[in-house]
Amino acid sequence: MTHDLILAGGGLANGLIAWRLQQQRPDLKVLCIEEQPRLGGNHTWSFHDGDLSEAQHRWLEPLVVKRWASYQVHFPYLSRAMDSGYASITGEHFAEVITPALGSSLRLNSSISEISPTHVLLASGERLEARAVIDGRGARQSSNLVLGQQAFVGQLLRLEQPHGLTAPIIMDARVPQGDGYRFVYVLPFSADTLLIEDTHYVDNHRASTEQLREHIAAYARQHGWQVAECLREEQGILPITLAGDFDAFWDEAAGQPLAGLRAGLFHCTTGYSLPHAVRLVDWLVAYELRDAATLARDLRAQARGEWRNQGFYRLLNRMLFLAGRPQDRWQVMQRFYGLPAGLIERFYAGSNPWYDRARILIGKPPVPVDQAMRAAMRHAPRHFETRS
Repeated sequence: MTHDLILAGGGLANGLIAWRLQQQRPDLKVLCIEEQPRLGGNHTWSFHDGDLSEAQHRWLEPLVVKRWASYQVHFPYLSRAMDSGYASITGEHFAEVITPALGSSLRLNSSISEISPTHVLLASGERLEARAVIDGRGARQSSNLVLGQQAFVGQLLRLEQPHGLTAPIIMDARVPQGDGYRFVYVLPFSADTLLIEDTHYVDNHRASTEQLREHIAAYARQHGWQVAECLREEQGILPITLAGDFDAFWDEAAGQPLAGLRAGLFHCTTGYSLPHAVRLVDWLVAYELRDAATLARDLRAQARGEWRNQGFYRLLNRMLFLAGRPQDRWQVMQRFYGLPAGLIERFYAGSNPWYDRARILIGKPPVPVDQAMRAAMRHAPRHFETRS
């Protein structure tokens, strides 16, 4: 059977593409293939109100499980409530909505053994052809990117008593730091359930899953929360891009159309990927699909625009990871959260104009100036051969 478009992988980006194309482009024969028994995996994706347009908020709304009017951040010498909307989508609800909508356009429990721009070969031996195949099977290793890591373990906990939180805590850095920037992320999904994530911005993740679980338990005890049961656990390591060679990275794909993390489509500093996925979906809905080579070229051009836009954020990452001691990185984030609220909203949306960027960099940085300048100058993989 020949399709117009095959989506390899059923994560956030490809799941949204399949769902939205079915709604808006029923003329296209689309197939989404996922190796796991469920779409979306075991993930929670969050975003700020300012990350999306009103139209994007409307079409994404059926997937949202919780919205909050504000969020909080805490540092050793700064706590702040931000009057900015925040929302979350869980992998479970993602699957509940999208799976029945796709029907026969979705194949679960299907491993891919071979992929090309125009076909996939399943582990079962079945070969599926398409005008184009988009590979969205998660981040890939590349010698042409210099990455830090955002490593985390999160647990959805049901508590014995209500927790009392009315807004998310997206960063609580009032915790022991260690070998990088550590913070706790808390989402209050109901009066007695919380998602608590222990998160580390590190050069190389070395802590065990058990250690991060112990951190979560200690944080709950510190706040007087007695855990009745752990409903779900998620863990991962998100890439944080410090530098890279865009063309060499895409040349590795050898003409294969890419989406999501595999295409490098995520916020370089925060790791948030949902806004990038939503923008890609809107672009594909309006796109005239011709052939795989043209699609690969045009997806690469879209990704190039995102890469250029995020050059400033990669610079900030280099200053965060390469200037000063790892255990002092929280000071950079504390200073950032003392800046104007509008600037912070635009930062998450990846839309800071020149005057925002100047405001972020002007003033006495909480890292040694000479080290910050050296970090700023390192912008290509070859500059990191003797990385310190």
